Order: sequence, then C-alpha cells, then structure tokens
Amino acid sequence: MERPLLVYTTFPDLASALNIGEALVRERLIACINVLPGMQSVYSWKGAVERGAEVAAILKSREGLADALAVALKARHPYDTPIILHLPVAGADADTAAWILAETLPCGPAGAGTQTD
Repeated sequence: MERPLLVYTTFPDLASALNIGEALVRERLIACINVLPGMQSVYSWKGAVERGAEVAAILKSREGLADALAVALKARHPYDTPIILHLPVAGADADTAAWILAETLPCGPAGAGTQTD
C-alpha cells in the first residue's frame, strides 16, 4: 500500500486555509486538512525580520500525490513563496492509511468513511 504523506504549510488567515483545504479535498489531492489558527510567526523575508499572525495547516495525503499537491497548493496560495514541507510518515495505523488512500484515489469512495479528522 502506498505510504501516507503529511504536508505542513501556513496561511495568512483561517478562511484561506479552509477554502483552499476544501478545494484540495474535493479534488481528492488530500483526504483532510487540519487547520491550527492563532499562530504567531517570526521569520526572515527579503532581508528583514518580520512578525505576523498565521494559521498552520497539516494536510493528509499520500506520497504519490506529493508533486501534484504542491503544484495545486502553490497555484491557490496567497503567499508569493508558500511553505510546503513534505513530512514522510514512517508508520501509520492500517485503517488510517487505507482511509487516506481511499479518499485520494480518483475513483475512491468520497465521503464513504466516518473519519472526521
């Protein structure tokens, strides 16, 4: 079975994270997005140290979709250079891995499971 993949990214606000996440779920590039609002960031950007409020997100997908997911995320993302970090999964519960695979296959049973997170 293909291995799950977690993708870490950030957004400027909750609405953009949820809207982009929903689009990626509908396109079956991800099975789920977990959005974590209220993050404060300090970062270097174009030679200056910046501070800002952001929203962190973890996307649940599979390794075979890594490139397509990155392309789709960049195309929708409001940042010039969005953070897209692929976090390979060393192991996963078999039912969790099967759910992610089923929800990201083109002919999979969209909405068939009861998984909510």
